[in-house]
Amino acid sequence: MAQRILMIEDDHRLAGMVVTYLTQNGYEVVHADTAKAGLVQLREASFALVLLDLMLPDADGLEVCRRIRAMGEPQQSVPIVMLTAKGDPLDRVIGLELGADDYLPKPFEPRELLARLRAVLRRPPMENSPAANGMQFGRLAIDPGARLVRVDGQERSLTAYQFDLLLAMAERAGRVLSREQLIDAVKGEPLEPFDRSIDVHIGRLRAAIEDDPKQPKRIITVRGAGYVFAKVQDA
Repeated sequence: MAQRILMIEDDHRLAGMVVTYLTQNGYEVVHADTAKAGLVQLREASFALVLLDLMLPDADGLEVCRRIRAMGEPQQSVPIVMLTAKGDPLDRVIGLELGADDYLPKPFEPRELLARLRAVLRRPPMENSPAANGMQFGRLAIDPGARLVRVDGQERSLTAYQFDLLLAMAERAGRVLSREQLIDAVKGEPLEPFDRSIDVHIGRLRAAIEDDPKQPKRIITVRGAGYVFAKVQDA
C-alpha cells in the first residue's frame, strides 16, 4: 500500500508538480491549500508524513507545526518536512525547535525532495536486528520495533527524526560522535557550513528524556568533538 502524504501548500502550481512527481514514485498525496483544510485532513485520516509550507494564507506554518505537535497520537508524531521560500536560517531553527523533522528551501529539485522524504520515512529496524528486542539504559527504555521511548515507564513524545537520532546514539553508546557522524548515521543530508540543526534536535531530545535538560546525564556534550550517549546511566 502506498504511503500517504499530506501536502499543505497554497501554491497550486508547485503542489501539482509535487503531487505528480511523488505519485509517479509510489506515494499517495493529498493536497490542502490552507492551514485549516490541512488540519482537518490530518484529524480525519492517517498520514505517513506532512509537507508543510511556511507561509500560508490563513496561518503561519510555524504555528501549524506547533498545533500538530500539540495534537494527540498518532497525529502528534507524524513526521513534518517544512517548505519555505524564505532563506532566513532563524526560520529553520524555529521550525526544528517546534518539532519539524526536516526543512527544504524553495526552489528545490523534486529529486532532492524525494530523497528527504525517503530519509524521514526510513523503515524501523528489522525484527532480527540487534536492537529489535529493546534497549535499556537505567530508567530509559528504547523500543526500536514500536519506535517508543519511555522514562520510568512513561512514554516520551519524539518526532521520527529525533527517534532515529536517539537510536543511532544509543546503538553507539559510549562513543563520541561528531555532528557529521550523526547526520550520516541517520542517513540525512550533508551538513551545510555553520549548520546547527543537529544541536536543535539534541536540545529537544534532552527536553524529552533528561531529568534536567540544562544538566544532561544521558546525552553529553564533548566540547569541540560532538556528543556522546552515556553507556551507564543511573538506575
